[in-house]
Amino acid sequence: MDELIKILKEIHPDVDYDTNKKLIDGKVLDSFDIITLISEINDTFDVAIPAEEIIPENFNSAESLWELISRLAED
Repeated sequence: MDELIKILKEIHPDVDYDTNKKLIDGKVLDSFDIITLISEINDTFDVAIPAEEIIPENFNSAESLWELISRLAED
């Protein structure tokens, strides 16, 4: 998860990703950020995020994003 936090901090270094649970709902991440994030996750974790998984619930917090990565890595 540390690597994920590092990626997120490269996008928005001023956000506390340990406590923020509204990255999408609070408009912290925009559509360009999501595209960048998906690309970085693919490169770093060798996990492809399918279109049907690109929903706010999966991107609202670092924790939910980490759960998504872990689940996709198992498949």
